[in-house]
Amino acid sequence: MSTGSAAFGELEAEAVRILSGSAGRETRLQALCDLLRERVPHYDWVGFYLVPEDEADVLVLGPFSGAPTEHARIGFGHGVCGRAAEQKQTVVVPDVRQEGNYIACSLEVRSEIVVPLLRDGIVIGELDLDSHTPDAFGPADQHLLERIAKGAARLF
Repeated sequence: MSTGSAAFGELEAEAVRILSGSAGRETRLQALCDLLRERVPHYDWVGFYLVPEDEADVLVLGPFSGAPTEHARIGFGHGVCGRAAEQKQTVVVPDVRQEGNYIACSLEVRSEIVVPLLRDGIVIGELDLDSHTPDAFGPADQHLLERIAKGAARLF
């Protein structure tokens, strides 16, 4: 399931405007979460997990849009987010029910994509999206989200 490339092009242009704005980093990250969740029907939860400066192997929940989650801290290697951080690459899970290392944030979540934010080859955070739709994230989603994550990483 994917939104058309023209719509994603417009969405990316809007994300670039947000990223290049003058608001503070947290405000811009929150605006990105809200934009993505509001504009793409199969993006049911959108959030950033950030690596604190004083802890190199943990992800801490930052700005997000969607239902609250109790998973405010995730260690590298734990769950899909931790795996993406450990591997320093995007992880797409078409069906979380088939994922052995999945940390359930909601029983409604069926698929997930996690895109690391890298600075000089080091994970500084992640862009995490959940969908209530199985196999929701295709190549166009991955391309869009990786470009947005690359832009977001420049804020750090």
